[in-house]
Amino acid sequence: MRLLLDTHIALWALTDDPRLSARARALIEDPANQVAVSAASVWEIAIKHALGRGDMPIPGEAALEWFRQAGYDLLPVTPQHAAAVETLPDHHRDPFDRLLVAQAATEPMRLITRDPLVARYGGGVIQV
Repeated sequence: MRLLLDTHIALWALTDDPRLSARARALIEDPANQVAVSAASVWEIAIKHALGRGDMPIPGEAALEWFRQAGYDLLPVTPQHAAAVETLPDHHRDPFDRLLVAQAATEPMRLITRDPLVARYGGGVIQV
């Protein structure tokens, strides 16, 4: 299965955060699954870290290096991903999350998240 990690899930997996559920961990660690992190997540981390947000404890460049070391694929943002955001229902206002949902639908991939608003998109979203 091709998996796209929501930003918080990617960070929790790298830092062994107890908020990462056993189900999420199993999906990420399953060698049959291809795990990716979006360039949008690196962008989100960089912006929120620069703003001093406590939920982004590391800078974007460090996160990027950690994602590479973890062996995650890095998914670029394409014009098709950006255009697909327009077709999404208005379940969530966060532009980063909306882009991740659009990427998962376009690729296609399964988006792993704990966010109940993102999970409302259904289909390719796995809520853990």
